[in-house]
Amino acid sequence: MRIVGIDPGLNRTGYGVVDSAGTRSGEQRVVEGGVCKSRQKDELGERILAIYSDVCEVLDEFKPAVMAIEQLHSRYAFPKTAILMGHVRGAIYLAAAERLIPVYDYAPTRVKNVITGAGHASKEQVQMSIAALLGLDEPPHPDDVADAFAIAICHALVARTPAAV
Repeated sequence: MRIVGIDPGLNRTGYGVVDSAGTRSGEQRVVEGGVCKSRQKDELGERILAIYSDVCEVLDEFKPAVMAIEQLHSRYAFPKTAILMGHVRGAIYLAAAERLIPVYDYAPTRVKNVITGAGHASKEQVQMSIAALLGLDEPPHPDDVADAFAIAICHALVARTPAAV
């Protein structure tokens, strides 16, 4: 099964596409990883459109069976960030819905726990674990790509849906 993991962000949205042969560690293979970018100087609508368009290209090129995306998380001190991230996630969900791709979301702590064994693991620990799980010589960069691969692998390892097994 082909899974696309998405780490949503307004500046950079990371994506990681993996093929999964099962629900055990080591049964996943890298297909592609990268980032969808927007320009900070652009208006919000243009930035959302840039992310949406890039995600559509990824979905059309790699044709995943499912999408796994990081759940929205934000600190109460920064409500504007949560609202902006909601816009980005909405555009990503729309891209998936237009292609009839089911979307599963995972809390960052759940992803880290599945990938590293620790729900509060550092970015470096996640990157090193992803490199080991995917048999890479070095961790994926930037962090957004490593996080996207982590989300995709998390789905492969924990999904309990008939389509995911």
